[in-house]
Amino acid sequence: MPSSSSPSGLMLPDTLPLFPLPGALLLPRGQIPLNIFEPRYLVMVDAALAGSRLIGMVQPDPGVVDRIGLPQIYRVGCAGRITQFAETGDGRYLIQLTGISRFRIVEELSVITPFRQAQVDFAPYSADRSPGAGENEVDREGMLAALRKFSDANKVPIDWGSIEQAGNEALVNGLSMMSPYGVREKQALLEAETLKDRAEMLIAITEMDLARKDGDEEPRLQ
Repeated sequence: MPSSSSPSGLMLPDTLPLFPLPGALLLPRGQIPLNIFEPRYLVMVDAALAGSRLIGMVQPDPGVVDRIGLPQIYRVGCAGRITQFAETGDGRYLIQLTGISRFRIVEELSVITPFRQAQVDFAPYSADRSPGAGENEVDREGMLAALRKFSDANKVPIDWGSIEQAGNEALVNGLSMMSPYGVREKQALLEAETLKDRAEMLIAITEMDLARKDGDEEPRLQ
């Protein structure tokens, strides 16, 4: 039975296929390209295309395995809808996922499919289906200042014209998804309760990273 729906009428199911991928952060209305080549995930994409077209992006917890030897996964992920699909001549799939809503894993299911599946709950993240929710509370100037510092320190060119035209939601979520930080940091950005919280966390992580580089070059949190 479907659990809820998005503003566009897309029904959000009670179960999702899971794609554990370290460092890959998907957020609502963000887009992520994926190169699918492992047989189990080719099967997963086939199943998604035949159904809701939704895939649950989750991150494995580094160095932790569960009782049957599979990588432990964090309990919060983001559902993405397959919005682009292409098949290559060598059997790979090139897909694009567009983020719909975060979810919390209620229970991972015992399944016969080669890919993992879970019962999920979208209810805690109902605000994710409201585009632009919380945009007015974001410290945009603080975000841009941190981005300038990061750009200068790492010699990364920035398309400031596109940045200035982006709304606060697109800016915060886009920078969070593209950020070069570790799994735990990406997970913290994903789990930030509001857009304002995510912006503040991204600023703090960026400033900590820059401080490390100015200091003793300690490795960033992984």
